[in-house]
Amino acid sequence: MLNSKYRFHSRGGVKHTYLSGKTIRRPEASLIFAPNSRGCNRFAVVVSKKVYKSAVARNRIRRRVYEALRLDLNRLLQFPRDYIFVIYDRKVKDLPFADLQKLLRSLYEESMLQ
Repeated sequence: MLNSKYRFHSRGGVKHTYLSGKTIRRPEASLIFAPNSRGCNRFAVVVSKKVYKSAVARNRIRRRVYEALRLDLNRLLQFPRDYIFVIYDRKVKDLPFADLQKLLRSLYEESMLQ
């Protein structure tokens, strides 16, 4: 699981990122990112009830995404930014972990270019 210092601790930061951030979209997920002045990155994962009605399934997706982020954390710490990953597709729950990592890498590597 991702360390709590790399997470959002209030809705205000998430709201600010939504309003001022840029978005990169894929069919399965999107990434909203914005620079921050805190000196460390913060991450959030949003899985809508439209994806799964069951909280158990949504939390499983969220845990898998956080674990993939934790394993690639060194690559993400180069730029102090706020990242919000929004999951749109049910397939992410059963996606092989390597493919999930590849999807997330493609999102945040594209964000590093902007």
